[in-house]
Amino acid sequence: MKTIYVLIFSLLLFKASFAQKGEVTVIKDPLIDSLIAKRIEVYKSSGEVKPNKAIVSSYGYRVQIFYGSDRREVFNEQARFKNSYPKVNTYIVYKEPNYYIRVGDFRTRLEAQRLMNELRPNFPTLFIFREKINAPNLDTTTDDQR
Repeated sequence: MKTIYVLIFSLLLFKASFAQKGEVTVIKDPLIDSLIAKRIEVYKSSGEVKPNKAIVSSYGYRVQIFYGSDRREVFNEQARFKNSYPKVNTYIVYKEPNYYIRVGDFRTRLEAQRLMNELRPNFPTLFIFREKINAPNLDTTTDDQR
């Protein structure tokens, strides 16, 4: 008899736990919708990728060329790298207590490995990291424009 009461009580408790109903009200500024609509309109009307605008794509690879806790030293190493490779993007990541310089936006590990092999004589501590990358800039010029 005791088990029947426990069973009935647990069934009622189970049913009551899923019987919650509610309503969600979103309160937002109406300018948000107009900004979103304007942005969509601008991208549809232009029909092209804007130059020098970073577009975050899926995961890819970057090469870490330096890490250290001194900011000045990190910026000096970044400048040294930029002098040798001005077209390769550099990124400084800070994870307490160190700064990390990572370079490149490579879709494949093989591309990152090629740069790493090229950099090895000048930057001895190199690592490849998989993380979100920016899509590479597309060459939108045609043969007629060159």
